[in-house]
Amino acid sequence: MELTYKLQELDVAVDYILSNTKSKTLLFYGDMGAGKTTLIRELVKALGVQDTASSPTFSLVNHYESEKGPVFHFDFYRIEDDVEALDIGLEDYLDSGEWNLIEWPEKIEKLLGDNTQKLLIQVESSNTRKLKFC
Repeated sequence: MELTYKLQELDVAVDYILSNTKSKTLLFYGDMGAGKTTLIRELVKALGVQDTASSPTFSLVNHYESEKGPVFHFDFYRIEDDVEALDIGLEDYLDSGEWNLIEWPEKIEKLLGDNTQKLLIQVESSNTRKLKFC
Protein backbone atom coordinates (compact mmCIF):
# COMPACT_ATOMS: atom_id res chain seq x y z
CA MET A 1 0.00 0.00 0.00
CA GLU A 2 1.24 3.47 -0.74
CA LEU A 3 0.04 7.05 -0.76
CA THR A 4 1.50 10.10 -2.47
CA TYR A 5 0.74 13.34 -0.63
CA LYS A 6 1.72 16.99 -0.60
CA LEU A 7 3.23 18.50 2.54
CA GLN A 8 0.14 20.66 3.01
CA GLU A 9 -1.92 17.42 3.04
CA LEU A 10 -0.36 15.83 6.10
CA ASP A 11 -3.83 15.20 7.52
CA VAL A 12 -4.52 12.90 4.54
CA ALA A 13 -1.34 10.95 5.27
CA VAL A 14 -2.22 10.71 8.98
CA ASP A 15 -5.73 9.46 8.21
CA TYR A 16 -4.23 6.90 5.82
CA ILE A 17 -1.84 5.65 8.53
CA LEU A 18 -4.49 5.43 11.23
CA SER A 19 -6.94 3.68 8.90
CA ASN A 20 -4.46 1.09 7.65
CA THR A 21 -1.94 0.33 10.37
CA LYS A 22 -1.88 -3.14 11.86
CA SER A 23 0.01 -2.01 14.96
CA LYS A 24 0.36 0.86 17.42
CA THR A 25 4.15 0.60 17.07
CA LEU A 26 5.00 2.53 13.92
CA LEU A 27 8.50 2.42 12.45
CA PHE A 28 9.34 5.44 10.30
CA TYR A 29 12.04 4.82 7.69
CA GLY A 30 13.32 7.51 5.35
CA ASP A 31 16.30 9.64 4.51
CA MET A 32 17.27 12.65 6.59
CA GLY A 33 14.87 15.45 5.68
CA ALA A 34 12.18 13.15 4.27
CA GLY A 35 9.65 14.45 6.79
CA LYS A 36 9.49 11.75 9.46
CA THR A 37 9.29 14.20 12.38
CA THR A 38 6.85 16.46 10.53
CA LEU A 39 4.52 13.55 9.86
CA ILE A 40 4.82 12.28 13.43
CA ARG A 41 4.01 15.77 14.74
CA GLU A 42 0.69 15.64 12.86
CA LEU A 43 0.06 12.07 13.89
CA VAL A 44 0.55 12.95 17.57
CA LYS A 45 -1.94 15.78 17.17
CA ALA A 46 -4.47 13.42 15.55
CA LEU A 47 -4.06 11.06 18.50
CA GLY A 48 -5.35 13.82 20.76
CA VAL A 49 -2.12 15.21 22.20
CA GLN A 50 -2.43 18.91 23.04
CA ASP A 51 1.33 19.57 23.24
CA THR A 52 3.35 20.28 20.11
CA ALA A 53 5.52 17.27 19.35
CA SER A 54 9.21 17.80 18.77
CA SER A 55 12.05 15.50 17.86
CA PRO A 56 13.52 13.64 20.84
CA THR A 57 16.95 13.51 19.18
CA PHE A 58 18.91 14.02 22.39
CA SER A 59 16.50 12.59 24.97
CA LEU A 60 15.72 9.58 22.72
CA VAL A 61 12.05 9.54 23.77
CA ASN A 62 9.32 12.12 24.29
CA HIS A 63 6.25 11.14 26.28
CA TYR A 64 2.96 12.84 25.44
CA GLU A 65 -0.39 12.46 27.19
CA SER A 66 -3.76 12.42 25.51
CA GLU A 67 -7.27 11.55 26.64
CA LYS A 68 -6.75 8.20 24.90
CA GLY A 69 -3.53 7.43 26.79
CA PRO A 70 0.18 8.02 26.37
CA VAL A 71 2.02 8.41 23.07
CA PHE A 72 5.77 7.76 22.90
CA HIS A 73 7.97 9.30 20.19
CA PHE A 74 11.49 7.92 19.76
CA ASP A 75 14.42 9.13 17.69
CA PHE A 76 17.32 6.68 17.57
CA TYR A 77 19.45 8.56 15.04
CA ARG A 78 22.26 9.28 17.51
CA ILE A 79 22.47 6.00 19.42
CA GLU A 80 25.62 3.95 19.16
CA ASP A 81 24.28 0.52 20.12
CA ASP A 82 21.24 -1.41 21.34
CA VAL A 83 22.26 -0.98 24.98
CA GLU A 84 21.30 2.71 24.85
CA ALA A 85 17.78 1.80 23.75
CA LEU A 86 17.52 -0.88 26.41
CA ASP A 87 18.75 1.58 29.05
CA ILE A 88 15.74 3.85 28.48
CA GLY A 89 13.40 0.87 28.90
CA LEU A 90 12.52 0.29 25.25
CA GLU A 91 11.15 -3.18 25.96
CA ASP A 92 8.67 -1.76 28.48
CA TYR A 93 7.49 0.85 25.98
CA LEU A 94 7.04 -1.77 23.27
CA ASP A 95 5.12 -4.05 25.62
CA SER A 96 2.88 -1.22 26.90
CA GLY A 97 0.24 -1.50 24.19
CA GLU A 98 0.42 2.28 23.74
CA TRP A 99 1.40 4.24 20.63
CA ASN A 100 5.15 4.00 19.91
CA LEU A 101 6.33 6.19 17.03
CA ILE A 102 9.93 5.36 16.16
CA GLU A 103 12.29 7.30 13.92
CA TRP A 104 15.47 5.56 12.70
CA PRO A 105 14.27 2.07 13.70
CA GLU A 106 17.03 0.51 11.61
CA LYS A 107 19.36 1.34 14.52
CA ILE A 108 17.45 -1.02 16.85
CA GLU A 109 15.95 -3.62 14.50
CA LYS A 110 17.24 -6.55 16.58
CA LEU A 111 15.14 -5.30 19.51
CA LEU A 112 11.87 -4.94 17.64
CA GLY A 113 9.29 -7.70 17.66
CA ASP A 114 6.85 -8.67 14.95
CA ASN A 115 4.00 -6.49 16.21
CA THR A 116 5.13 -3.39 14.32
CA GLN A 117 4.15 -1.45 11.23
CA LYS A 118 6.95 -0.30 8.93
CA LEU A 119 6.41 2.95 7.04
CA LEU A 120 8.79 4.27 4.40
CA ILE A 121 8.72 7.97 3.51
CA GLN A 122 10.30 8.87 0.18
CA VAL A 123 10.88 12.35 -1.22
CA GLU A 124 9.21 12.70 -4.61
CA SER A 125 9.77 16.46 -4.92
CA SER A 126 10.33 19.41 -2.58
CA ASN A 127 6.60 19.40 -1.77
CA THR A 128 5.56 15.78 -2.38
CA ARG A 129 6.19 12.57 -0.44
CA LYS A 130 5.36 8.94 -1.00
CA LEU A 131 4.33 6.90 2.04
CA LYS A 132 4.60 3.11 1.78
CA PHE A 133 3.46 0.47 4.22
CA CYS A 134 6.11 -2.25 4.25
